[in-house]
Amino acid sequence: MAPLRTASSGLWSSLGGMSRLQQVLLNMTFLSNIQLFINNEWHSSAKGKTIPIFNPATGDKICEVEEADKADVDVAVEAARAAMKRGSAWRRMDVSGRGRLLHKLAELLERDRTLLATMESMDSGKPFLQSFFIDLEGSIKTLRYYAGWADKIHGKTMPRKVKLQSYLRLYVITLSFSYLQWNFPLLMFTWKIAPALCCGNTVVIKPSELTPLTALHVGALIKEAGFPPGVVNIVPGFGPTSGAAIASHMGIDKVAFTGSVEVGQLIKEAAAKSNLKRVTLELGGKNPCIVFGDSDLQLAVQEAQKGAFYNQGQCCTAASRVFVEERVYDEFVRLSVESAKKIVAGDPMDPRTSHGPQINQQQFEKILDLVESGKREGAKLECGGHTLQDKGLFIQPTIFSDVKDHMRLAKEEIFGPVQCIMKFKSQEEVIERANSTHYGLAAAVFTRSVDRAMSVSSALEAGTVWVNCYNALHAQAPFGGYKMSGNGREL
Repeated sequence: MAPLRTASSGLWSSLGGMSRLQQVLLNMTFLSNIQLFINNEWHSSAKGKTIPIFNPATGDKICEVEEADKADVDVAVEAARAAMKRGSAWRRMDVSGRGRLLHKLAELLERDRTLLATMESMDSGKPFLQSFFIDLEGSIKTLRYYAGWADKIHGKTMPRKVKLQSYLRLYVITLSFSYLQWNFPLLMFTWKIAPALCCGNTVVIKPSELTPLTALHVGALIKEAGFPPGVVNIVPGFGPTSGAAIASHMGIDKVAFTGSVEVGQLIKEAAAKSNLKRVTLELGGKNPCIVFGDSDLQLAVQEAQKGAFYNQGQCCTAASRVFVEERVYDEFVRLSVESAKKIVAGDPMDPRTSHGPQINQQQFEKILDLVESGKREGAKLECGGHTLQDKGLFIQPTIFSDVKDHMRLAKEEIFGPVQCIMKFKSQEEVIERANSTHYGLAAAVFTRSVDRAMSVSSALEAGTVWVNCYNALHAQAPFGGYKMSGNGREL
């Protein structure tokens, strides 16, 4: 395995220092937690296959992880169902005990925060400071929030005539299966398991084959926290093998998937054809960000770029369609280009870096193809549009102006650092154009008018609408979309 690449001394000294011993311990962690986590034990895969895990910033191989297949999924499902049997430790546990375990898991994530953030940055390419202060913070808060819910889930009684009583009892789903996307591996892990565990379900998780390291390390923490065997099981694998086995498995009661529309459709079809398992889908978006002429323009530029470039644009909520009112359009474009040129790209472990690489060659080439399509179709390339280094998968933060609704840039989910700035004249026009998409995940409105903010946000066909901010996600609020952005809600 390649040695750990450390950042400047200033970063690590602020975090307590990263000694050579800590580097060795990190390498040992990779090597010890690379098997399947089933029934609180580490297992080799049935077929002995492994998945190579690469650092997208360098192209170096980090390690190899055991690859789950259908037979391994069957073993994980059997363990999870056994953990739910009447009389099991999990079923007998007082509901407040589930909350205590989730709190303990949050404490262990806090303890291992630097290690987990390093892992997250190494196999996903996101800047370390973002992993440490945003992904880890969000993961810990999610666990603590749902820990507090564990003993507050109540049924209802309904008045009836004398001698009759009706009551509504909430019951556990039993076994929930979750597929994780590669862009927020640890955060998605906690989003999936925390609500399920606080309600008393058991869970099987398939992390992305590109970014399984933090999920596997949390498997070790789940055991350390004291969760009974079989309550959480983690099986890295590929979609056509383990993923397909999950969607059609007769022993799974619910599936939650974050990913592409195409795969979401396959999962829903397989779920219907098997045991009609419940399905939650979060399938991305082509999210409108609307900037009115009366808004705080500097704030709008800052937040819109947060929406477009955060995590190298690899967000389902990415603000890839920015509609700007005609009278402030030129100034907005000027300020946006000025801001984008200040973004520092480079080594994710360097504290100065705010922009890392794309996740893999396939995504890298897809983004560059869409950039070229923008040039061909007549959009104006204001900045970026090129690769950054000979080694690694870095793409410059890119801005196009004069983007038209018919262009591929305006219709397809880019999932990369490309901001498309479009012009509008009236409120009615921009609402119609914003809603003219198959997606409906998120949107944003920037204005100083409360009345306009309320009327526009209520007219937008999106699961989440932000006003004068972007990507403001919290564990307390459900998350999901309309139309082909999926159905059901996370959290």
